[in-house]
Amino acid sequence: MAWALKLPLTDEVIESGLAQDFDASLSGIGQELGAGAYSMSDVLALPIFKQEESNLPPDNDSKILPFQYVLCAATSPAVKLHDETLTYLNQGQSYEIRMLDNRKIGELPELNGKMVKSIIRVVFHDRRLQYTEHQQLEGWRWNRPGDRILDLDIPMSVGIIDPRANPTQLNTVEFLWDPSKRTSVFIQVHCISTEFTMRKHGGEKGVPFRIQIDTFNENENGEYTEHLHSASCQVKVFKPKGADRKQKTDREKMEKRTPQEKEKYQPSYETTILTECSPWPEVTYVNNSPTPSFNSTHNTFPVAEGNGSPNHQPEPVIPAADNLLPTATPQDAQQWLHRNRFSPFCRLFTNFSGADLLKLTRDDVIQICGPADGIRLFNALKGRVVRPRLTIYVCQESQQAWEQQPKHENGDAAANTFFVYHAIYLEELTATEMTEKIAQLFNISPRQINQIFKQGPTGIHVLVSDEMIQNFQDEVCFVLDTMKDDTNDGYHIILK
Repeated sequence: MAWALKLPLTDEVIESGLAQDFDASLSGIGQELGAGAYSMSDVLALPIFKQEESNLPPDNDSKILPFQYVLCAATSPAVKLHDETLTYLNQGQSYEIRMLDNRKIGELPELNGKMVKSIIRVVFHDRRLQYTEHQQLEGWRWNRPGDRILDLDIPMSVGIIDPRANPTQLNTVEFLWDPSKRTSVFIQVHCISTEFTMRKHGGEKGVPFRIQIDTFNENENGEYTEHLHSASCQVKVFKPKGADRKQKTDREKMEKRTPQEKEKYQPSYETTILTECSPWPEVTYVNNSPTPSFNSTHNTFPVAEGNGSPNHQPEPVIPAADNLLPTATPQDAQQWLHRNRFSPFCRLFTNFSGADLLKLTRDDVIQICGPADGIRLFNALKGRVVRPRLTIYVCQESQQAWEQQPKHENGDAAANTFFVYHAIYLEELTATEMTEKIAQLFNISPRQINQIFKQGPTGIHVLVSDEMIQNFQDEVCFVLDTMKDDTNDGYHIILK
């Protein structure tokens, strides 16, 4: 019985010891959580507070970040803690980017009193699209002729000097600015994220873009090539007011989450801090394939000169169609589709080579692309060229070549005359168009041709009008004679 009575005492001792150990453990935790253990800088270093300086170098890094760029647009609240911030923008709306001098006193004194050059770009965030960026932008160019992806709102900008927008780089703008003065640049993004998605049937997610700023210092030769700083942020662009609706939707979704779930997400910041990144590589794209453009090349041969041989004098012909060859690779086929304004269907034909596309029947193409675009694509694949409304053949009178033939039995010398004619193709059937085509043939300015006459009965000169051209027979032949105008440096053209 004595042993049985001692057992409860042993339990009490054990329980007492456990309680003391637990109290000691709590005491230790309290000491670790004391005021001296955590500082405000440690709290701000948590991922939730690191949005404004997420990519800054650590304290032991001697690297200097001379500038900071702030996009005045709110970040999305639906971004997880360790992910990069995401900002929604409206298409065509002006957004301010503040260019801030981040140098401490005495740092980078070589920048004092000098201008720096900044280049702003809108580029793809996804690596997959970065590899085909040139093709994507070229396709956008031909779908939106005359538009730019990125523009500067110069009237609203402050402190920028010599703003420039290269016509061949639709997604890039550049300017000079003085870091010692207040500088704000307002930008407008005109493309929307859904223009580069795989399918376009409505409701699809848009691809994210990056706004990147690269800043350069002037070198000894006066060129801005010395890289100083680069930073970027992730954005999505919506149709007008679409960004506001998306921001509101994200905010309402977050309000419905539990407090525990909200802790996994970043708060929405009123502004977006561009974080440090690598400078954007300067890539020179070389496109060996012809791109869609107006045929502005002039004939390089003067009609009044030459040996009169058809084998040595090229004739102007209808501009050659950009025909797709069976040997074209899938990449070549994609470029051909872009050049011929079939960009919306490029992703449908991603793996199609030239031979694959050429094997499609008319019904196949119409079923894939719809009636309007299908017929257009089928005609383009088959290389069908639209004939001009009127073709005339002309030859300059001085361009005659005489071939003396052997004498006949009667002793007379026979001469065989032939002319080298050049084709002129007319679409508008106007005198102005004909003047331009003849000027192109002569390699002169149309202003040097004062009037065009047609030699009529008894040698009279009849002024060529639009109505006369509309009544020309197709493939009619004329010999051109030129007559100097005594009143100026121009010429009169006579059709014989």
